[in-house]
Amino acid sequence: MSMEQEEGQHTLVMEKNQDFLDELSEYLDVLGNATRLRILKSIERTPKDMRTISREIETSYENTKKHIDKLLLAGVIRKEAGMSAPTSKGVHPVWKYSVIPGGLEAIIQNLGLFSNLQVSCGDLALSARIDDVLKQYATETGKTASVSVVVLLGGPEDGKVFTLAGESIRVGRADPGAVETYDPQVDIALSEEYAAVTRVSRPHCRLVRSSGTWQVEDCGSTGGTFVNNMRLAVHARTAIRDGDIIDLAKGVKGARIVFKVPKEEEKN
Repeated sequence: MSMEQEEGQHTLVMEKNQDFLDELSEYLDVLGNATRLRILKSIERTPKDMRTISREIETSYENTKKHIDKLLLAGVIRKEAGMSAPTSKGVHPVWKYSVIPGGLEAIIQNLGLFSNLQVSCGDLALSARIDDVLKQYATETGKTASVSVVVLLGGPEDGKVFTLAGESIRVGRADPGAVETYDPQVDIALSEEYAAVTRVSRPHCRLVRSSGTWQVEDCGSTGGTFVNNMRLAVHARTAIRDGDIIDLAKGVKGARIVFKVPKEEEKN
């Protein structure tokens, strides 16, 4: 991953990785189908057998099975033994299908990241397919795949993507001895190699979303927090925009991250 700057804007450039592109294309093939999306919606909350799903989405048993097999191969859903609904002939064992825990959330995150980071490597056709699947997913499921992220640049975790999953996110170096004082599911903990970065439990800085705007605040770090090379005053929040570069301390032991927002937020 590299970074280019043009007319004051920072752009992430993804290096071409054909294996990744091939897998991404297959992933989009699985999700870019209205019938499969309706199946996901049908079993989002309650496991159901094949015939029940077939009736709900109003297609044949054979067609339903074909689409469910695709979703199983993609690892989006699972099947478990269960019992059918009671009939005049009693009940009988059936396979019941359900979305894996966190499955729809993972789809939302993946699609949002692919679109947000423009993982097209210059392939306009693939980029258009991502946008098409995003629109279809939102139409069929009612869920919007939008996500803001920061991407780590340089160091041992170069290219690692962190989803901004909360309204107030601590950022800092991992602190194994104080996990209870921060939320590993929300806060951003960098590896020990970024030694100039203050521990996340203190933390080095904080990303805060307020009134639809993201801001960054230095929390009294030793090495300082810089936005586009301008050092922030301690505990003074500064608005950040798509493409802004945030440095946590300076030098080889510091960490540099780039802030990225969804396309629709960028237009606001």
